[in-house]
Amino acid sequence: MSLVEIYMVVGFMLAAYSIVANDSIQTLGTFIASNCRRPWWVLWCFSSIVLVIVVVYGWYTHGGDPAYGRLEKFPVPELGLQWFHVIPPLVILLLTRYGVPVSTTFLILAVFNPKNINVMLLKSGIGYLVAFVIAIVIYRFVINKTTEYFEKTKGQPIETYWVVLQWGATAFLWSQWLIQDLANIFVYAPRIMSIEVLVLALLLLVALQGAIFFQMGGAIQKIVSEKTGTADIRSATIIDFIYAIILLVFKEWSNMPMSTTWVFLGLLAGRQFAISWHMFIPPIKDTTHLVVKDIFKALTGLIVSIVLALGLPMLA
Repeated sequence: MSLVEIYMVVGFMLAAYSIVANDSIQTLGTFIASNCRRPWWVLWCFSSIVLVIVVVYGWYTHGGDPAYGRLEKFPVPELGLQWFHVIPPLVILLLTRYGVPVSTTFLILAVFNPKNINVMLLKSGIGYLVAFVIAIVIYRFVINKTTEYFEKTKGQPIETYWVVLQWGATAFLWSQWLIQDLANIFVYAPRIMSIEVLVLALLLLVALQGAIFFQMGGAIQKIVSEKTGTADIRSATIIDFIYAIILLVFKEWSNMPMSTTWVFLGLLAGRQFAISWHMFIPPIKDTTHLVVKDIFKALTGLIVSIVLALGLPMLA
């Protein structure tokens, strides 16, 4: 095995683990929070089935490309993968350990083609604002009474249909997130994958999913758990449906990858402000502190991404 192939294998493994650990909590965080009493392996099996279906479908319909064509502007480097391509997923692992919701799209893909940073940044910034505004409008003026009812009946038995709705919403959201973010992982793989390589990649991804569910989300899960009502299966269902629809719209907009982390943070921020304005839970001051803290973490990740994207190739 050549040095380039070693970098490819190591990079794929590190990216798969770091991105699953940091990013997938955006989509599975509310699912984990609201199903914390269920066995972890049940949640793992459910998410793994959706994962396999989405990856195999993308691979089959895009001629061996499981990234759904989102790597068209991120070709394999002419000289193959180098040592500096392996650094970003290591940085993600470090930031994940401290609960920083870094945008893996910027951190991983920018190193492969720094020229695309501006376009990815624009699309991601619009995604944050759209999610923020939509969440405020929906939670403040459309379902404000519903949210209030959820808070008053918190801890009471939940109707069975809410469980069905939430698992359906999770499957919908998980599939949309995978279509957006699989590019961050498969950028380390051949653009056209054989069936043998695909099977090995799926086995690794499913195993890593198991590790995340065994830890019930890890450090990043705190960002979801500290928001009002995210452990309520009814609130979690609404969050997941809104988030999935936003990702679906941006997926159809263009093939350029975007930061799903920013969209998720925008959705949670708008929702939290709307609840605070309507129910004063928590007070606006506390909500502002939470939102600013999340934004600061996201901007920290962005700065690190830009430094690595511009600095690592120069070092090489």
